[in-house]
Amino acid sequence: MKNTQRFRHFVAEFTRLAEKSGDDEKTMLDTGSKLLGDLIRHDDWLPDECAQPHPQFYQQYLLYCDPLERFSVVSFVWGPGQKTPVHDHTVWGMVGMMRGAESCRRFERSADGKPMPASETERLLPGQVDRVSPNVGDIHEVANAHDDRVSISIHVYGANIGAVRRHVFDPATGVEKPFVSGYSSPQLPNFWDRSAEVRTTLSS
Repeated sequence: MKNTQRFRHFVAEFTRLAEKSGDDEKTMLDTGSKLLGDLIRHDDWLPDECAQPHPQFYQQYLLYCDPLERFSVVSFVWGPGQKTPVHDHTVWGMVGMMRGAESCRRFERSADGKPMPASETERLLPGQVDRVSPNVGDIHEVANAHDDRVSISIHVYGANIGAVRRHVFDPATGVEKPFVSGYSSPQLPNFWDRSAEVRTTLSS
């Protein structure tokens, strides 16, 4: 049985953080990264249906979206060797590695607007949390670091990220193209059914 309480606790704590510091990006990233790190240190809560790879495309399963769309939580499932195009986010975000590993290469705009590599390829390992935002660096290319296994990361963004207008870039020409990512499933997992737990407290 999955430990759904772990994710419910994360959502509750992140909601409190958004209520207190939602307009302060640094606090959201600093404190939010600690909360996300606590969550991904335990691989016992993610529903199996939100951990399924696709043979061709990486998957983005929405786990939770704040009713006011102050943040969303997404499970990214990477099949062997799958990767993103060079893209941005336009909002703050955190990437927490839970299974496998990711490789990430950051980009920044040159004087003529072309995205240029700003770092060597970095590797994100289980338990580690990376950050993105227009203020700390928002353009990157991400891939499953493994060619023979699935990797899974948990992402938190400062918006309903599947409905945000973003951009992909051709690194050779600098041409950018708008896109909206959407999500890989029309259903959300039910983390809030606690009926079995409550039934154990009923007197016979």
